Amino acid sequence: MTLEAAANDLLFREARTHNKWQDKPVTDAQIHELYDLLKFGPTSANCSPARFVFIRTPEGKEKLKPALSAGNTDKTMSAPVTAIVAYDPKFFDKLPQLFPHNQEAKSWFTSNDSLAATTAFRNGTLQGAYFIIAARSLGLDTGAMSGFDNDAVDKAFFAENGWRSNFLCNIGYGDWSGVFGRSPRLDFDEACLLT
Repeated sequence: MTLEAAANDLLFREARTHNKWQDKPVTDAQIHELYDLLKFGPTSANCSPARFVFIRTPEGKEKLKPALSAGNTDKTMSAPVTAIVAYDPKFFDKLPQLFPHNQEAKSWFTSNDSLAATTAFRNGTLQGAYFIIAARSLGLDTGAMSGFDNDAVDKAFFAENGWRSNFLCNIGYGDWSGVFGRSPRLDFDEACLLT
């Protein structure tokens, strides 16, 4: 089974990063649907380290605002929802639940801090990409960004649980007047090798 061209256009070729938003809400039901889709993307040993905070209230946005770079403030404050795409450095505590056929898997990470840190960040980032694709597949537009103070976000939102922010992603219904033209991409021969 393969996707039709229209689906690939929606997910990749015609999709854009949005900077302006229509005044149209994203419902809690849509947020749940988004997570319930992205969670099925693969991660190593099903470790699933990504954690998501969906900021959708004025109070939540004000809490986030001091951490935003100047160029990201207006678009984030006007977005219906801003997700903090984060990861749990202690993701391995969930492995007995998530990787039940090997109850020793947790020890792979508790005995190797470097492996745990690399696994959490890599797979959390991978899940962040699934987040963007899942949102697009549900008819939502996205605006991922890294222009913010990670430490400030972590202090404001994760002091209790120890999660760490990776990137932010605005979601909603984009206003195409704020979209730039398609930026160039590398050709196959510039980015790939066949051996």
